[in-house]
Amino acid sequence: MTGDPVRWLWATLALALWLMIVAAVAWTRARSRRAAAARAFALAPAETSDALLVAFASQTGQAEELAWMTASSLSEAGAASRVALLGDLDPVELKAEGRILIIASTTGEGDGPDAMSWFARKHMIAPADLAGLSYALLALGDRTYADFCGFGRALDLWLKRSGATPLFDRVEVDNGDAGAIRHWQHQLGVVTGHAVQADWTPPAFDRWRLADRTHLNPGSPGGEAWLLAFEPVDHAPDWVAGDIAEIGLPGDRSPGSREYSVASLPADGRVEFIVRLMARPDGSPGLASGWLTRGLAIGDAVGMRIRTNRGFHGPAPETPLILIGNGTGLAGLRAHWRARAGQPHGGVWLMFGERTSAHDAFLDAEIRAAVSAGVLTRLDRAFSRDPGDGRYVQALIAQNTDDLISWVERGAVVLVCGSLEGMSQGVQAALETALGPDRLLALTEAGRYRRDVY
Repeated sequence: MTGDPVRWLWATLALALWLMIVAAVAWTRARSRRAAAARAFALAPAETSDALLVAFASQTGQAEELAWMTASSLSEAGAASRVALLGDLDPVELKAEGRILIIASTTGEGDGPDAMSWFARKHMIAPADLAGLSYALLALGDRTYADFCGFGRALDLWLKRSGATPLFDRVEVDNGDAGAIRHWQHQLGVVTGHAVQADWTPPAFDRWRLADRTHLNPGSPGGEAWLLAFEPVDHAPDWVAGDIAEIGLPGDRSPGSREYSVASLPADGRVEFIVRLMARPDGSPGLASGWLTRGLAIGDAVGMRIRTNRGFHGPAPETPLILIGNGTGLAGLRAHWRARAGQPHGGVWLMFGERTSAHDAFLDAEIRAAVSAGVLTRLDRAFSRDPGDGRYVQALIAQNTDDLISWVERGAVVLVCGSLEGMSQGVQAALETALGPDRLLALTEAGRYRRDVY
C-alpha cells in the first residue's frame, strides 16, 4: 500500500465517480421501470390479480412494441394484461405467473438480445423448474440469416425442457410478416377466449420530404454511400440519439419498410441517415437502396416514422462514451456525439473503420470540426484498403487496450454500430480480449455495452 496522499486522493475521487455512475445507471433503470409500470397500470389496474403477463426480449424495439400492442389488444378485448422485460424475471417468478405470453427477437446469427445475456447465461444453461407454467411464444427473425429465429427457438426448447407447456406452437415471424402476426392474434383469441382484433393497424407513417442527398464516397472501391436528409411535412417529430427511422417502401407489392439508424437530432429540423447502395445478384440496384439513392427526386414525399430504440440510447452527458463502428454505422454514432455538443461531458472516443482514407472518410470535415470543438475528445480511424494501414476497426481496440480499460474504469459506456457480418463479431472478440469475457458480460448486463448492428 502507498502512503502518498495524492494517490489516496485520486483513488478516493475515482471510487466516488464510480459510485455516482452506478447510482445513475440504477436511477435510469428504475425510472424506465416506473414509466413501464405506469403504462401497464392502464392495461391492468392494481386490483386485478390475474392479469396476463406479456414479456419481451428486444434488441431494436420491435419485440417491445409488439408486446405493448399484444397487451393493449387483450385489454381492449376484456382480458387484463401487463408488460415486463423478460430479462428482469427469474424462473421462480415465471413459474408463479402460471401463464405468460413471450415476444422474443433474435439478433445476429441466432443470438439473443443484449439485455438477455445475463438471463441466458444464468438460467438457460440448464433446465429450471417451470412445471405448471403455460406459455405462448412469438419469435421474431429474418430468414436472410442462417439461424432464423435462433434465440426464440432456443428459448422455446429451454421452456419445454423446464417443464413448461406451450399453449400453441411457436409462431415465427420473418421480417415483420403480417400473416404470421395475424396468426398470433388468432391464437391469442382462442386461448384467452377474447376476440383479439383481426388486424393490428400498423403505426402510421408521417409525411417527409427529401431535402438533400449527398454522395459520401465518390471513387470508393466499395458500394456507394449516401447521406439522405428528410424534412417533416406538417408535423413536429421528436426522438433521441439511438432511435431508428422506419421508411415505407413504395407500391402495394413492396415488402413493408426498411430501417436506418438516425444520424441527426430534432434540433437539426430534419432526419438524416446513411444508405449503402446494394446490388441484386443480377447487378441491378437493391429495392430500397436503389429507390432512395436513385428513384427519389429532391422534394419527393415519403412515408416514415421514427421508432424508439431504447437498447441503443446513450448515457448521461457526464458519462464517458466510446463509439465504435464501420461504414454506414457512422450514422448511429454521429447522433450520439452531436447530442453532447455545446455542453460539458465526460468525453467521447470515436473508433471508425472503412476502406480508404482518400474516398471513404465519411463526414471527414464534420468529424475534424467536432474534434477541434472538443465534442469528440479522441478519434482513431482504420482504413483496410490503404497501403501501410490495412486494419479493420477492431484492430484499434487491440492497439489501444490500456486506454480502453482506463475509459471503462472511469465508467464509460460502449456503443457499437455497423455491419453484423465481420465488424460486430470482430469488435466483440477484440473487446473480450481487451477487457476479459466476464467484464464484457458485466458491461452488457449493466447496459454499458450496447449494439445497433445489421
